[in-house]
Amino acid sequence: MSRAGNDGIAALERAGAETLKRAVQLDAASRFQESLVCYQEGIDLLLQARKATTDEAKKHRYQQKISEYLTRAEEIKEHIKKQDSKYHKQIRIEENATGFGYEKLFHEYLTENVSEVWVEDPYIRQVHQGSGRSQQMSALEEIKQSLRNYGVTLNINFSSSIHDREIRFNNGWMIKIGRGLDYFKKPKGLFSIGYCDFDLRPCRETTVDVILTKHTKKT
Repeated sequence: MSRAGNDGIAALERAGAETLKRAVQLDAASRFQESLVCYQEGIDLLLQARKATTDEAKKHRYQQKISEYLTRAEEIKEHIKKQDSKYHKQIRIEENATGFGYEKLFHEYLTENVSEVWVEDPYIRQVHQGSGRSQQMSALEEIKQSLRNYGVTLNINFSSSIHDREIRFNNGWMIKIGRGLDYFKKPKGLFSIGYCDFDLRPCRETTVDVILTKHTKKT
């Protein structure tokens, strides 16, 4: 085999090893959805390396690793299925508490396999949310155009009957916030601490419920 071919196989092996190392770390931290994605990606890389090499000893070694990690990936799949609709965590945000920006609340559940997010909020009328229908549409259209530049499609629907406040990800996680996404207090001014960094902005008292469900998209 050529030097370039060997280098390519070595690169696949290194990438697979790093991805599987991350999978094991996430697994140990009980972040099973994320670890499953990493296991699958790492296994795929090792499969590519196994297919590319002509060295029988390497083929055997790759296959042993693939079988080992594939077994664990299947165990995690079963674990996730058993936990379906059973996982429920509640977070209590106290009045004036800080450190509860969107990233802190959502990053654990926004795994790499999330491709769709649904947000429902029945009460959006404050000035900073868009105070009238025309102003709302203008602001939402601006967000829509901006997101398009990053390959994100925003679809907007209005309803006169919804009453739940919830955020759903298509990896099975649903987050319900008592106050919806507007649980932050209004900053005192443009240059006050917390105007741009929501982790530093005081919150209103509310409750956050995190639920793992099998079906998140409403019909």
